[in-house]
Amino acid sequence: MILPEDPGSPICSAKGCREAAVWVLAWNNPKLHTPERRKTWLACEEHREHLSAFLGARGFLKDVVPFAEWSAADR
Repeated sequence: MILPEDPGSPICSAKGCREAAVWVLAWNNPKLHTPERRKTWLACEEHREHLSAFLGARGFLKDVVPFAEWSAADR
């Protein structure tokens, strides 16, 4: 297990995972959110596919972006 060097570093959103975030999964629930609203989950390499599939199966997943390239202001 690789822990983030900085204790304040973002970690994966998967339950129980403490790995550093490498991906941002942008999503929204169209029944609750306006179309332009984006909520985010963070994912490590291991959990990116699982979390993407979970959101995708519900029609919530909008974008998957490398964490280093993510800027909430741009979304």
